[in-house]
Amino acid sequence: MPTDSFHERDITTNGIRMHLREQGSGPPVIFLHGFPHTGFVWHRQLAAVAAAGWHAIAPDLRGFGGTDAPTGPAAYTNVDSIADLTGLLDQLGADRAVFVGLDFGAVLTWELALRVPDRVRAVIVCNNPYLGRAPRRPSEIWARMARRHFVHLHHFQQPGSADAELAGAPREFLARVYYALSGDYHYLDVWQHPPGTRYLDALPVAPPLPWPWLSEAEFELLASTFERTGFTGGLNWYRALDRNWELGAALPDAPVAVPAFFLYGERDCDMEGFSGMDPIGTMRARVPDLRAADMVADAGHLLPLERTGATDALLLRYLAEL
Repeated sequence: MPTDSFHERDITTNGIRMHLREQGSGPPVIFLHGFPHTGFVWHRQLAAVAAAGWHAIAPDLRGFGGTDAPTGPAAYTNVDSIADLTGLLDQLGADRAVFVGLDFGAVLTWELALRVPDRVRAVIVCNNPYLGRAPRRPSEIWARMARRHFVHLHHFQQPGSADAELAGAPREFLARVYYALSGDYHYLDVWQHPPGTRYLDALPVAPPLPWPWLSEAEFELLASTFERTGFTGGLNWYRALDRNWELGAALPDAPVAVPAFFLYGERDCDMEGFSGMDPIGTMRARVPDLRAADMVADAGHLLPLERTGATDALLLRYLAEL
């Protein structure tokens, strides 16, 4: 297992048990992960941020890892997760925190800044720019795309099928999807597969571990976690996205007013395929206090692992500016 100096504990917040990894003392910096990860994906950043005088915290979000997984997609809206995180702040005795987000954690970070700006000192977001509310229900957009080719967002919508597929081969799935999302592969090549393809069949075969950016011990920890929990908790985040869209009706044109920093992988699939023609320009128009937008060369979607040194350096630069 990786040898880290963070410590782990559970808290109760918003009626669920939440598992935390944390290191250091000082003002809180809370790291939010995506799918299929846990808070462990940020473990390399905790030491660097703690050494700079911050209290670095990486929770497992609801449905993942050591945190409770309520039943049904209705319990997985951003409103639910924001209540989890404001409860975490209350337990820490903190008025506000810097939030750092990746993947689903990125989307959640932007919404934290919109819904509870008084609890947000600043946001640092990886790969998913703030583009405002989509003009149509997300599932309608993905269904139209899925008539032409495989789209995982559509594939994950119906409970049961994808859950069984991924739980039946958790290690194979995780290796394939981590490799596919990295800068070592072009993720959008999965769109070359026809509608109805299984995700495992659409993903590339991954090279044997270790990889230059992921050790066998790190992969073992992540894989053993999902072997234990399955994937339904994480898949429910996809199934709640239409409800998030509905709940966002009150915020369609709201600007993100807190200080914001953005970093993205040069080869990130979200920036290439899901964020429009001018994602940085669109974000600047909606985030008036956007203080940086930095590209990380040769990186894909998994910045904290793929380019740890560059990611740490940017995080510390942003935090120093605060």
